[in-house]
Amino acid sequence: MNLRGATRTGPDAALIVFARAPVPGRVKTRLAPLLGERGAARLYAQMVERTLRTALAARIGRVELYCSAGINSPYFRKIKKRFGIRLRPQGRGNLGDRMYRALRRHPGAVLIGSDCPALRPSDLRAALRALRAGADAVLSPAEDGGYPLIGLRRVSRRLFDGISWGSARVLEQTRRRLARLGWRWTELRTLWDVDRPEDVARLRRSGLLSRARRPSATSRKRALP
Repeated sequence: MNLRGATRTGPDAALIVFARAPVPGRVKTRLAPLLGERGAARLYAQMVERTLRTALAARIGRVELYCSAGINSPYFRKIKKRFGIRLRPQGRGNLGDRMYRALRRHPGAVLIGSDCPALRPSDLRAALRALRAGADAVLSPAEDGGYPLIGLRRVSRRLFDGISWGSARVLEQTRRRLARLGWRWTELRTLWDVDRPEDVARLRRSGLLSRARRPSATSRKRALP
């Protein structure tokens, strides 16, 4: 597979990936009791790289990686060289602030997170088709009440302000905002994120990653009450 580019299917097509540098103790902290801080960070790095492969395989447009805490991390420089993608900083603010700024740059764009290995290239292509068919927005619901994918043909700050980010109410609050805006939206299939220890077991069973690090003896002891 050629990982260094994607054929754009239209003048405004863009695929935005949000990610954080996989620093132990700063990513996937809820997985640390199972995997340890380093193991959780390694697993997250695997998910970021799978997400980028999925994004490029969809071939719906240029892929841009929006990096939390800036673009100067050695990890992000390595990713840029490996995948041949453009890096942009997410900037400050809560998740809604950062998504709004990214999507405002690219009307007609699709934005995805980096902790949903169940996401497929076909999901990304379906999202772009929905926008081109006239939907103002497209969402992929998550089982935990959020969404790992959002695509917008138009952008409004009101869609992101006051949302309880990180809670189980994100999707329902977003639906209400879309209704108040009078926008037409489409929802794709429901997906699942990897956030909790039980999600790691599901991930291993799924085979979506070539390997998911098993907990060390030290990590297992740490997880015991």
